Amino acid sequence: MTPTTQPAAGLRSGMVAVAGVPFDEYSSFIKGAAAAPAQIRAALLSDSTNLCTESGLDLACRDGWLDIGDFVIPGGTDPISVIESAVAQCLSGGARLLALGGDHSTTYPIIKAYARQYPRLAILHLDAHSDLYDEFQGNRYSHACPFARIMEQGLVQRLMQAGIRTLTPQHREQAERFGVEILEMKDWRAPLTLSFDMPLYLSIDMDALDPAFAPGVSHPEPGGFATRDVLAVIQNVRADIVGADIVELNPALDPSRATARVAAKFLKEILARMLPKSGR
Repeated sequence: MTPTTQPAAGLRSGMVAVAGVPFDEYSSFIKGAAAAPAQIRAALLSDSTNLCTESGLDLACRDGWLDIGDFVIPGGTDPISVIESAVAQCLSGGARLLALGGDHSTTYPIIKAYARQYPRLAILHLDAHSDLYDEFQGNRYSHACPFARIMEQGLVQRLMQAGIRTLTPQHREQAERFGVEILEMKDWRAPLTLSFDMPLYLSIDMDALDPAFAPGVSHPEPGGFATRDVLAVIQNVRADIVGADIVELNPALDPSRATARVAAKFLKEILARMLPKSGR
């Protein structure tokens, strides 16, 4: 796909833009997530599968979505501003965004752009980690901090986190400070239907899943979701999903491409929820 910082030709109001955000400079421990967009696309388009969703929608024959390639994030620039600007350009024409990270730091600039278009917005965040540190290793924009930045700036009205299983005392204090709803993994009971009375942004960190289902992540945490659990959330959440991201896949740790295939499956099912009901 052609890298871009401009909305692609053919991207119209109401469409869903799929865009890679190949950035991992704010990752801790192990970098590599910047290479994920290409691997997710390869899994999506592999001859081993097809573009049909579980609802019966064939994305190969369905208009209304367009892969616009990767955002270009030049070295020596402020990545937060570059990503925010690129997302804002997509949204300004009335499109919605499904972003392929990249590390979780990318969610903050994406939401900065979304907040200008959606004055009432909720986030459903699936993750092993709450990413609520005020700063991590001296970086306030670390992939461990995006939801602290989002909430302290009042960019969304509601944040629900599910699958969390690494809470520290600081995380709990931050959650109380910002009014974050946390459904810890130890308290998860399926089936569970979540409801939102405002537009919803869905953020999926691949380490929300148990490493048995998604080994290719930099921060694996045992005891997480099964693939079917996450699919059930995507398919059954009661909300208008206006944006989403899939982040923290690390291809360097995914030699079998098993995690990329799971990410591609999520991509298809999220698209099925974001696309307008009408259309070919």
